[in-house]
Amino acid sequence: MRREGPGAPGAVTAGAREPLRTEFEFELPRGYVDESGTVHRSGAMRLATARDELVPLRDVRVRENPAYLSVVLLGRVITRLGTLADVHDGTVENMFASDLAFLQDFYRQINAEGHTRAAVACPHCEESFEVELAGSRLGES
Repeated sequence: MRREGPGAPGAVTAGAREPLRTEFEFELPRGYVDESGTVHRSGAMRLATARDELVPLRDVRVRENPAYLSVVLLGRVITRLGTLADVHDGTVENMFASDLAFLQDFYRQINAEGHTRAAVACPHCEESFEVELAGSRLGES
């Protein structure tokens, strides 16, 4: 006897959600050049916590220059960049301006706006599919 419907094993319920994604990969437009001349472009950024946004406000550099906030904040949430052993605010500080702008936008996308896809249905055939609301895939400029 085979059971079908919402209570059946393996059935997906209407309210089922995808697991929370906490880390997002990116590709820098130019790339960070380390002291040996190696260019690092691929990386990952995690979702920010309230602590990530509060701790930099106590930083003397941020108090003296509020524009430094994004440098300190990004240094906390970038989890990987190429083959670098450690990514910190000093790393972000030495990035090209275009890469910094890219990362600031990427941070806003994943933290403030969440994902940029929406589930929709065709008004004619009623087929369900996803559309990209931001006009580009996450991580692309």
